[in-house]
Amino acid sequence: MIKIVLYEPEKPSNVGNIIRTCNASESSLVIIGPLSFTLDDKALKRAGMDYIDLAKIKIYPSYEEFLKDYKDKKIFYVTRYSKNVYSSIKVNDPSEEYIFMFGRESTGIPREVLKEHLDSTIRIPMAISARSLNLSNSVAIVLYEALRQVNYYGLATTEVIKGEDYLIK
Repeated sequence: MIKIVLYEPEKPSNVGNIIRTCNASESSLVIIGPLSFTLDDKALKRAGMDYIDLAKIKIYPSYEEFLKDYKDKKIFYVTRYSKNVYSSIKVNDPSEEYIFMFGRESTGIPREVLKEHLDSTIRIPMAISARSLNLSNSVAIVLYEALRQVNYYGLATTEVIKGEDYLIK
């Protein structure tokens, strides 16, 4: 199982997109607060569409509260400051739990947290002149690499709603 953790996200539209992506990939979402918006925010609902009610979301009011449940778990911290490329980690056992933490849109995961978990940091390669990628895009990139490594376990790899022969008919 894959869990996406958002550390104090700031933009409801990003969270809505991530909820939709998590739902489509059967991943769960953990949000660490405090939040500057509510889960009934219009932008979040618009981006998340009708997936919000189906999503598996757990919210922690603070990082300290999050640690009570996750302090002994293996977490990958996604940051531009890592030397480890996200695709180099092995997440190939679908029975294991893989957890990926992403930081605030404006400042990322706090430096103190990253320093404590330096060996578990990963990055998405970017152009030298690029500062960052959009949060929801970053989640999708890392999440779908992990899913690729487990051969999209549990996910449909053919069209099931309109039928796998939809393009041929």
